[in-house]
Amino acid sequence: MSVDSIVDIAGRVTRGEASAREIATDAVRRMKAGAELGAFISVLEDELLAEATAVDERRARGEALGPLAGVPVAVKDAICTRGVRTTAGSRALEGWVAPYDAHVVSRLRAAGAVVCGKTNMDEFAMGSSNENSAFFPAKNPHDPTRAPGGSSGGSAVAVAAEMAPASLGSDTGGSIRQPAALTGIVGVKPSYGRVSRFGLVAFASSLDQIGPFAGDVRGAARVLGVIAGHDPRDMTCRALEAVDFEAACGRDVSGLRLGVPEEYFAEGLDAEVETRVREAIAALEARGCKVAPVHLPHTKHAVATYYVIATAEASSNLSRYDGVRYGLRVEPQGGLAAMYGATRDAAFGKEVKRRILLGTYVLSAGHYDAYYAKAQRVRTLIARDFDAAFAEVDAIVCPTSPTPAFPLGERTRDPLSMYLSDVYTLPASLAGVPAVSVPCAPTAAGLPVGLQIVTRRDDEATALALAAAWEADRGPLPRARGAVT
Repeated sequence: MSVDSIVDIAGRVTRGEASAREIATDAVRRMKAGAELGAFISVLEDELLAEATAVDERRARGEALGPLAGVPVAVKDAICTRGVRTTAGSRALEGWVAPYDAHVVSRLRAAGAVVCGKTNMDEFAMGSSNENSAFFPAKNPHDPTRAPGGSSGGSAVAVAAEMAPASLGSDTGGSIRQPAALTGIVGVKPSYGRVSRFGLVAFASSLDQIGPFAGDVRGAARVLGVIAGHDPRDMTCRALEAVDFEAACGRDVSGLRLGVPEEYFAEGLDAEVETRVREAIAALEARGCKVAPVHLPHTKHAVATYYVIATAEASSNLSRYDGVRYGLRVEPQGGLAAMYGATRDAAFGKEVKRRILLGTYVLSAGHYDAYYAKAQRVRTLIARDFDAAFAEVDAIVCPTSPTPAFPLGERTRDPLSMYLSDVYTLPASLAGVPAVSVPCAPTAAGLPVGLQIVTRRDDEATALALAAAWEADRGPLPRARGAVT
């Protein structure tokens, strides 16, 4: 099994050339061998082997298998899996066992995939380095002294280190794309409403979206095709026409108009990152794409806008963790109010507390209009910037992250520097449009760089087509130094 073999694994299992149990057994070995990278909060060995055996039994009975037959998929620990603990990277839910599967997990199982483990993450998806996990940090397999990005860092590490061929993450402001860029794999943030959020532990409900990680674009497209689709249990999940995302990976991209936003190539962008991204853009231009500058003038307000809206929604969503119904409960002397305070103090880490306080502040009566209402107006302006750009171009191409992977501990003492890690991913999240991160050539030090491709709302197919075209031109990348063999 290798990180880019989703299509191969499913094909071999379907044809009877490999058993799902053999592949699952190897996945268990790989997850255990790579344990020092901290990708997994829970390795589901028994469940994985049982699910894989069931796939083999269905094949033996002559039943049709799905497009992910026998493929081990790691699932971010904010996504509910029935009968397995789902912690969201927090002490608040450390012992909580989900009583149901998230919609996306049900879709994976129906497609023949087998869930191999629950991946590490920043607590309640609040972070950009995976260092806010309540348990342990994940480490970048290209250099274990560096962060893998976040908040879906464990899901990215699982694929980049070749412990699983595919994984699911959630993206609120860049939490799929940024770790994909920093670990050298493919990550897809679908359009808001393309994929059901039912069963996702909420951070910011108007921004959260579930998407896939994979070692190659075609594999990511196949997983996206499985998890996408209407779900009436999520009122924001839209009934959209089905799209063959995998077929889009073979589309001719010549003639497509690519916009290069000047605001994304400014102060703060690492020189090597800029060079690698411009090389990728030049390769697409050589394929016949038409490249022109575009402007997204409200980009400079994206970080502030995001951290007002997201923290406001988080302060509301996380109010449910009070020790009454589920999760951690601390029972000091002093009655119910004392229990609330003691439970929340013990349950949440420093960054989560910071964001709850900020969100509560901007929603308060004296500050609502000055901060929250204003941020929502700016969000509309950012979305209109994209609408105006897409009237002129078919896709926007830019860096995913302003820097390669940074050393663990470098930004934990400076929240602003950590928040700026997502400066190029936040605008697409605020606008609700899809975006793909696909690896460029690495830096001279061997660190991955990501090209971000942003397209019109509901046009993931064009982003995947461009990503696949660049991937074909770029050729194979070196394996991560910490990849499991």
